[in-house]
Amino acid sequence: MTLRTIALVLLVSAALPAFAQQPSETDKEVEMLRQYCKPDIERLCANVEPGGGRLKECLKAHQNDMTVGCAKALKNLKKK
Repeated sequence: MTLRTIALVLLVSAALPAFAQQPSETDKEVEMLRQYCKPDIERLCANVEPGGGRLKECLKAHQNDMTVGCAKALKNLKKK
């Protein structure tokens, strides 16, 4: 291998983990939901086990009791 080839391989190898760690759109939406809905989840859905969409369903059932930020985050998640 030439020095140029080795440098290119090292450059690409160093850049790959950065691309792999980019959060997906879904990850961003879930993080936004966690950020805005954490207090609501703790208050309204404390006994609900996470996973399988159970928290989302609990929030939907309590949509009249949730905060505005959480309601908006949940609405944005529904749109997609």
